[in-house]
Amino acid sequence: MTSSQILLVILLGLTAALGNVLGGFFVVRREWSQLYLRYFVALGAGFMLGIVFLDIIPESLKFLAPDAALLWVLSGYFLVHLFEHTLVRHFHFGEEVHGHELAHHAGSSALLGLMIHTFFDGVAIASGFLVSTWLGWVITLAIFLHKLPEGFAVSSLMLATGRSRRTSLWAAVALGGVTVLGIVLMVVLRTQVGRALPLSGGVTLYVAASDLIPEVNREPRMSMAALVFLGLALVFLIHHFGNF
Repeated sequence: MTSSQILLVILLGLTAALGNVLGGFFVVRREWSQLYLRYFVALGAGFMLGIVFLDIIPESLKFLAPDAALLWVLSGYFLVHLFEHTLVRHFHFGEEVHGHELAHHAGSSALLGLMIHTFFDGVAIASGFLVSTWLGWVITLAIFLHKLPEGFAVSSLMLATGRSRRTSLWAAVALGGVTVLGIVLMVVLRTQVGRALPLSGGVTLYVAASDLIPEVNREPRMSMAALVFLGLALVFLIHHFGNF
């Protein structure tokens, strides 16, 4: 990567990370309808699933044999599953509003779990650009779509478990910072892109299929399902016309 490409990747990573900060800012500064946040969740879920199956996995197969590439995808998927269900407390969007039901340590546990997600967000962005500028841009867009509700969720949960508004906002900033850390590490370890790309694809698949889609399914509105399909359709259209 040239110095200008590295600068572009870092700037886009900062832009994606800004989504976390904005989500946290809306929590501590003003009321924000959770319905609109769920719209972002639905659109982001469809977009992320499309990116994984139409771009990340096919590109990974150019670096590794099919069995090796898919093994790295599964490793990424189960890595997040391991952290969420054994090492840190797993939570759902919307759960954060019930502060009386949450222990004080729940905010810290959830922040740690989300930091794992956001670290691999950065790895995915950098890995995409190491493969092609096109892939880097679409991965960045996919990640940005779920950053706002992610920042909203962690700041809300921190408030609900007794943290100050300042601390709650800094939790969202921490998520964004870890994203940039993932980018920097991947730029340094750029020779490992053949493994990092499918690994981050597995993480993205978990976030979309196991975290975001269940949240969409909790909302009975037809518009939620339509937004998932719209996210997938956008990937298909971008993929088709981008390679036209």
